Amino acid sequence: MATAETIGSFKALLLDMDGTLVNSDAVVERVWRGWAVDHGLDPDATLKVVHGRQGYATMAVLLPDRPMAQNHAENRLLLAQETADLDGVVPIPGAPAFMDAIADLPHALVTSADEGLARARMNAAGLRIPEVRVTAESVGASKPDPEGFLKGAAELGFDPADCVVFEDSEAGITAARAAGMRVVGVGPRAAAFAPDAHVQDLTRLRVTADATGTAVFASA
Repeated sequence: MATAETIGSFKALLLDMDGTLVNSDAVVERVWRGWAVDHGLDPDATLKVVHGRQGYATMAVLLPDRPMAQNHAENRLLLAQETADLDGVVPIPGAPAFMDAIADLPHALVTSADEGLARARMNAAGLRIPEVRVTAESVGASKPDPEGFLKGAAELGFDPADCVVFEDSEAGITAARAAGMRVVGVGPRAAAFAPDAHVQDLTRLRVTADATGTAVFASA
């Protein structure tokens, strides 16, 4: 049997949702491929930008000369589509047990989804929704800006250096690093962006607490 490899010890956890706890790729691809085609853009290139960002921020990258007000208006329409389309939304392998394991540890959801979309996808995946949530409505800037993670740490009452971020996307990992936090990358996308540790999914992630209540993470 393989020996567990210690990932690190942390006092608080900040959790991305899409790609980290919930596999929503099927919906994201349907909605954003359609948007790309409607705007004369390459769908494959568009999907390389989408993950981790709020929709308006993705649009600003892909259509830099377009008024931001138009991006926000279209983003509201896409959010409604994504919230209504839950076909294929499933938990990342190991996510239910992972959420159970951290139930008594300080943790927050930090997602580029708005509150409605976050609830819809977490419920569709059968996952407990953390009490502390930083959603799109809570911030003025999308990942890769660190605002969301810094706000999550502050709401939990911990310094950024005491927090670990679980993320799958380049935008999210960049945001976590800018916030001064360590990062566990989850899934195949994350491996390319040099997180502090990497797991293919959450199935082999082990969580324990030491005598001080600090969480210790290891990959079997």
